[in-house]
Amino acid sequence: MGRPKLLLELEGRPIIRHAVERVISAGIRQVFVVAGPGQGALARALEGLPVRFVVNPTPEVGQGSSVSVGIHSLPAGTTAVLIALGDQPGVPPEVIPALLDALKTPGKTIAAPRYADGLGNPVLFAASVFPEMLALPGDRGARAVVERDPSRLAVVDIRSRMPRDIDTPEDYESLSGPDDPR
Repeated sequence: MGRPKLLLELEGRPIIRHAVERVISAGIRQVFVVAGPGQGALARALEGLPVRFVVNPTPEVGQGSSVSVGIHSLPAGTTAVLIALGDQPGVPPEVIPALLDALKTPGKTIAAPRYADGLGNPVLFAASVFPEMLALPGDRGARAVVERDPSRLAVVDIRSRMPRDIDTPEDYESLSGPDDPR
């Protein structure tokens, strides 16, 4: 993007703030924000929100390194973790509560939303899969854990299209423009 995408403004607030506020409003008790070194601007963007920053010293290695750092930072006794993307501000409000309910299904250790156009984020993981998440190579995100054994996946059907994440200037323009599909 050529600039810090999480700090781009959407409806007067940084994109990261939209994403974190959605997680908090869903009732997640402890919110950890995994970020690279020098997170001062992100901290300012999230000022006043009950979040804890965790530093990934090597974010350039890939999503797997951020997942590992985040899992390692969880307090003892954590029973599940929700992995949400900071650059996906338009997650429908019903998704996270539905994932929390779905993970209560016997034999299910992962809950993921299936939007009209496919599986997406955020994803909820029970503590029993944390060892797999810690073993992810740096360049692989948690999707590899989701795909490893479909029998343990609780799928939550969501009628809307998958919320956009912001990876390019065009993605940002489409979210901040008048034809935003959220």
